[in-house]
Order: sequence, then C-alpha cells, then structure tokens
Amino acid sequence: MAHGLPRPEAAPAADGVLSGGQVLVRALAGHSVTQVFGIPGTHNLEIYRHLEAYGIRHVTPRHEQGAGYAADGYARVTGRPGVVLTTTGPALMNAAAAVGQAYSDSVPLLVVSPGMPLRHPRLSTGLLHEMRSQTEALRGVAAFSHRVSSVAEIETAVARAFTLFRTGRPRPAHIEIPLDLLEATEALGPLRLAPPLPPTAPDPQALRQAAEILTAARRPALLLGGGARGAAGTCLSLAERLAAPVITTANGKGIVPETHPLSLGVSLHGPGVRKWLTARDVVIAVGTELAESDFWSPPPSLGGALVRIDVDVDQMYGGTPADLALVGDARTTVAALLAELPAEENDRHARVAAEAEVSALRGARDAETAARDARWIPYLEAIRSVLADDAIITSDSAQCCYYGALPHLPLGPHGRYLHPTGFGTLGYALPAAIGAGTAAPGRQVLALSGDGGLQFTVQELATAVQLRLPLPIVVFDNGGYGEIRAEMAARGDTPTAVDLPPVDLPALARAYGGHGTRACTAEELRRAVAEALDTPGPTLISVPEETS
Repeated sequence: MAHGLPRPEAAPAADGVLSGGQVLVRALAGHSVTQVFGIPGTHNLEIYRHLEAYGIRHVTPRHEQGAGYAADGYARVTGRPGVVLTTTGPALMNAAAAVGQAYSDSVPLLVVSPGMPLRHPRLSTGLLHEMRSQTEALRGVAAFSHRVSSVAEIETAVARAFTLFRTGRPRPAHIEIPLDLLEATEALGPLRLAPPLPPTAPDPQALRQAAEILTAARRPALLLGGGARGAAGTCLSLAERLAAPVITTANGKGIVPETHPLSLGVSLHGPGVRKWLTARDVVIAVGTELAESDFWSPPPSLGGALVRIDVDVDQMYGGTPADLALVGDARTTVAALLAELPAEENDRHARVAAEAEVSALRGARDAETAARDARWIPYLEAIRSVLADDAIITSDSAQCCYYGALPHLPLGPHGRYLHPTGFGTLGYALPAAIGAGTAAPGRQVLALSGDGGLQFTVQELATAVQLRLPLPIVVFDNGGYGEIRAEMAARGDTPTAVDLPPVDLPALARAYGGHGTRACTAEELRRAVAEALDTPGPTLISVPEETS
C-alpha cells in the first residue's frame, strides 16, 4: 500500500481552501471510489497525500500497464469504474495500452495523471517527464482526455468522467492536472457530483415493430455481447419465450448459462455456426459490435432481419447496419420488448426442436476444431472440476484461451470470464486477476495464460504476493509465441523470432515469494489448482505443450 505520509484531515478547512490534489481525491471519494491502482512519482505526491484520509485503498502494481489491467479487471467484476493514478510522461504512456483495451471492450476506466505546468512553454524546456502532448496521445485511445485549467475544474472533469460511465457506452477517460495545480489551493464550496440519470429507453413504436417481427419469426437467434451483461435474466427469458438459440461473443460469455440447452456459448468463430446464423430469419443482437474480432473473420451477411439493441447509436449504422434499431439500455430495452410480446410461451415442439438444433451445432462446432483443440480440453475440464459456480477466470491473448477456454470451459451460473478482445493486448490475465481478486475477495479467481503473454506483465507476481491473493496462474508453455509461429508456418515462411529460450516460470514465481509447480497431466493440474485455491499468494502452474 502506498501510504506513509502524515495523515491530513479528510474534511477541508473552515474556509474551504483545498489543494488540487485534495480536490481530486475528494471528488473520487464523492463518486464512491474506494480503491485505486497506481505507482507514486515525483509529480503526483499531492494526490497520494490525501488518499488514506478519504478512505481510498491503494494497490501498487509493479508497472503502470499492470495497474491499467488490474483496474480493468476490478471494473468488470464490480461494475464500477476502475481508477488508475500515474505520474507524468512515461508512466502515463505505460498505461496507454490498458486504456486502449478498455476502450475496445467498453470498460469504465479513469486514468488520472499530472501534466506539464499550466503555463509551460510550447517549446521544450527539458522538464522531468516532459512530452509534447499527453492529451493528444490519450485522445487516440480514450473517449476523452480533459486537461483542467483551474483547481475548481478538477471536480468538473471527474463529474464529466462519471457521467460518461453512467450514460451511453462505457469508455475510458483521462484527466490531466497540471502539476502546479495539484499543489495550488483554492476556496471551494460543496462538491459537485455527476447527476443521476435514468437508463435510456427505446422508441415505443420501434418496440412494437420489433415485437411484430419476433412474433412472426420461425428461425430466430439471440446474439449477446458484453453490453447485454446487465440484462442477463431478461435475455434468458427472451430466448425461452422465442425458443431462440443463444450465441455470445467473448465479452458476452456466460451471460446466459453455458449449460442451458439453448446456449451455443462462444461459437461465432465456427464456420458451421456462422453459416447457421446467416440462415436465421431474425437475429436479435444485444450489446455487441458484430465486429471482425467477434467472428475472427469479416462478419457474414445475414439472410434475415437484424434487430439491434444497443445504448450506442453509432452501432446501428456502423459495421452491420440494423434493419430495426432499438437504442437504449439493454436491461430496460429487453424488458420492454418482452412486455410487448404475446404472453404465452412458444410452442413446446419449437423449443424441443431448437434445443436439438443447438446440441447438433455444438457437436459440429467441436468436430470442426477437434484436431486443434483436443490438447487443451482435458486440462480445461480439470480446471472446471475444482472451480466454484461463481469463480472468476481471467485470460490472455493466448491459444489456450481463445481456442481452448472460450468455447470449451463453461462458466458456472454466477461465474465471470474476463478476456481482452478487440484490441487483443498481451499480458492481461495476471494483473486483471489481481484486480478481480481485490474486487471480490470472497470468490475464487484463476488466471489463464501462455508463456509469451505472461512475460509481458510477469512482474505482477510481486503484487499478488504482497496482497496474499490465493491465485492459481495456469500457464500453457509452448516456448514462445505459438499463434504467430503457426501463422508463419501456414504462410510457408520459416518461423522467425517466435521461439524463445526456456524460462523456469515456477522458479520465477518462487523467486518473487509465491509458489510454483508443473503439471504434465490433467490430474496433476486438477490437484495443483485445488491446492492453489487454498494457498495464500499466487501459485504459477506451468503446463508444458508440444511446439511442433
């Protein structure tokens, strides 16, 4: 924990004079922030001075990219914004990859950094951590980058960020506070907070049209993305009402229980499933971009009507345009759509036929990829056998995750699977698991990675040790970058720069103060994961893979 300085008073002085650092921390606390991730530096010490007094816990990762991924994992599990504190220049740039991932996956992430002084000249002066423009750099990966120009404007910028998080599509935001404003003081009145706003509701006429289309449908399908997570119960009711098979993106994994007879799980990448989807007479897409990163290929042309439900109006005409657009909050909109449908359940024979169709599609999907995926399935089954129904799994951009776990590791009824889709960053799993573990200390958390991706953020083992999180980290070790190796071979190229010298990863975990072991069989992995879940601190479990 990054404390150690004298504890100031939480309340401002009688004259209401606060420093910029205190204004920031007061505003974060006022918006119910109780935990932040970051690394203190020369320019942000006035922020750190006030954290403890306002009851904000600080977690110190070993790299700012790890701080960003940890805050991302925290946000996905809690549903509240994750907050990152960095210092200027390189620290903020270190966090930029995590900001880009949060933007891609619609995660509410707030990054706060100092910036050059308010009247800093445009020409370089060589000031510590000086760069041409932090705000221009962050605008490329965040929804906005707000450089404040006064102490009072700090709380306005924080309220602006939380308004973004509460309305429309969640996106990351950056606030830059000139470093001289952090130390400057100003007399302020009561804190100004982001206003409470009701969920966005769809147009009533569009709802009625959608209900008519769905009532007449004979081959409907329900496609759920991460934006549907808040509507999980109503989405399941809609699927059952329509006897509609359900398919999800990676971010939508588990919104409908993957053991449900209508669930196809994460299957959009399967050729057979994509062909099946094009033959539906109606597809209801909830909270998803319908992007190439969802299908692993250009999105197919749908043969029937596309009804899109999304809070982001841009989705209605971007990518695959909607035939009927329902713009609104997913929970509100799906519930309203259910209310417009006839009250009776769909024909029992239609439900039985849909379940049989789903079962056949599952089998065909697995047959298509059996030769590729068989190596991971016994190990994934071993992991599943020891996890609780509400376990949280974090994953990386690794073959064992996107080929293996996404389609073949079903979640429990209340579980979560956190995956870096779209932007596709490496090194996400370990720090995201740390963030998830601090967000939900009573739940099991497991990280799943490859040896190449793990080493982007392997230093976060030290963070997990410091926090004493019981964290199994299962690493499938194929000696480098297996996916790129396979792509090179498929092109007829000689694999280049993809085979890495072996690293004794379990020994590295022990060097950090954690635990480490190897599992060469599924049963060994089962035992190792079960033990790790009951052991304070991280346990790195290396699973050797064939590389040929």
